[in-house]
Amino acid sequence: MYKLAIIGGGPAGYTAAERAAHHGLTSVIFEKKTLGGTCLNEGCIPTKALLYGAKTYTNALNAAKYGVNVPEATFDYAKMHSRKTKVVRKLVAGIKAKLNNELTTLVAAEASVVAYDKDKVVIRANGETYETENLLLCCGSENIVPPIPGVDSPAVWNSTDALNCNQLPASMAIVGGGVIGMEFAALFCSLGVKVSVIEMMPEILGNMDRDTSAMLREDYTKRGIDFYLQARVTAINGNTVCFTHEEQEKTIKAEHILVSVGRKASIQGLECLPLEYAKKGIAVDEHMRTNLPNVYAAGDITGFSMLAHTAVREAEVAVHHLAGVPDAMSYNAIPGVVYTCPEVAGVGQTELSLQQVGTAYEVAKLPMTFSGRFVAENEGVNGLCKVIYAADTHKILGIHMFGNPASEIINMAALAIEQGLTVEQWRNGVVGHPTVSEIIKETLWTV
Repeated sequence: MYKLAIIGGGPAGYTAAERAAHHGLTSVIFEKKTLGGTCLNEGCIPTKALLYGAKTYTNALNAAKYGVNVPEATFDYAKMHSRKTKVVRKLVAGIKAKLNNELTTLVAAEASVVAYDKDKVVIRANGETYETENLLLCCGSENIVPPIPGVDSPAVWNSTDALNCNQLPASMAIVGGGVIGMEFAALFCSLGVKVSVIEMMPEILGNMDRDTSAMLREDYTKRGIDFYLQARVTAINGNTVCFTHEEQEKTIKAEHILVSVGRKASIQGLECLPLEYAKKGIAVDEHMRTNLPNVYAAGDITGFSMLAHTAVREAEVAVHHLAGVPDAMSYNAIPGVVYTCPEVAGVGQTELSLQQVGTAYEVAKLPMTFSGRFVAENEGVNGLCKVIYAADTHKILGIHMFGNPASEIINMAALAIEQGLTVEQWRNGVVGHPTVSEIIKETLWTV
C-alpha cells in the first residue's frame, strides 16, 4: 500500500511526488496523457516558446532604434512551431528524470477511484488496482465551451488547437480578452495576423489592475488589434462571429475564431468520493485537505487560482501536512503575469478589490522610465509601476507593472507582500543599480 496516490501529473502532481520522495513517503502518480499537464504541454511553456520567437522577430524589426541593422527581417513560423515542440519534449523528459526514484511509481494511464474509506482508497488504472492511505487530486482543468450557437464550427479553435497549428491564419477573431486570449492576440498580431478581440467585461485581463490592462490594450490597438469591450457574442456562423456592441449588432469574419473564455475543474472519475464542492471546484481547507480526512486536492481542480505556480505551492502544502510539517496555504500574494510584449504583471490587491471590501488605501505611481536600465533597453516605451499600500499602516498591499521585464520583477514584489513589508521597510533596503526592479523603490520614494 502506498502512503500517497496522486491523480494527475501536472505542476501540482509532479511537485507532490517530488516532495513526497523528499520526505521519504512512497507515492504512485497517475497521468493519462503526458507528464507536465496543461501548463507544460498545452499552455504556459509552448505559448512562451512561441511568444519568445515573436518577440525576437519584433526586436529584429526595431533593431535600428538601437543602432543595429537587420535588413529584411523575416520569420519561419513552422520552425518556431518545431522549436516549441522540442522545448516541451525536453522539459517533459526532465520531469520524468526527477520522478525516477525508488519511492515514486509512475503509471501512464487514466485513473478512477473505485472504493473509499477513512483508512484506504482504492484506485483502478489500466486494469490494475492500487491501494493508498492518502489521495491527492491534481486532475487539472479543461477549456470551457460556452453555450454559443455555432461554437462547434470547424473554424472555431480552442487554445490547444491554436498551439498545434503550424501555419498562421490570415485573420483571427478572439472571443475572450483574458490572459490566454491576450497572449494569443499578441503572438498572432506580432506575426502579421489581423486580430480582433471581443470581450464582455469593461476591460481586458479580468481581475488584473485596470491601469496596466488599459495600457496594454492601448499599445496593441496602435499595432492594429481591434478591441470590442462590453460585447456579447450571440452566435458563430461558420467563419463569422455575431455579437452586440454599444447596442448594435455587429459581425466579424475571420479565418479562425479562438474561443478563450476560461477553464473549469476536471472531476471525472471521482464519482464515488463524497466530496464537497465550492463555487468553481473541490472545497479544501488551508492544508489543501477536502472534507474527507485522507483526501487532498491541489491545482486547477480546486478552481480557486488556475495558475501553475499556485498549483505547485498547494501541492507542497498538502504533502507537508501529510508529512507532519507545519504549513498552510496563503493566497495573499499570487503573482499574475501576461507574457505579451510589453509584459503585464501584478500581485496582491487591486484598487477594485480593495474598494469592494472598503479598505482605505493609497496609490503611488511612476513611469518605468524613471529606471535608467529600462530607458537603455526600451526605446520609446514609458511603462508603469504602481504600488498600492494601506492608508494607516503603510503595509504594501499590491504592486502592478506594465513594461519589460515585469514577469521577472514581480516575484520580488510577491515575497515582500507575503512577508508584510511596509513602504518604509522596502525603501530602507539596498537594491542593485542599474536594474529595472529598482523602479519599485523609486516609486515608493514618491510617497
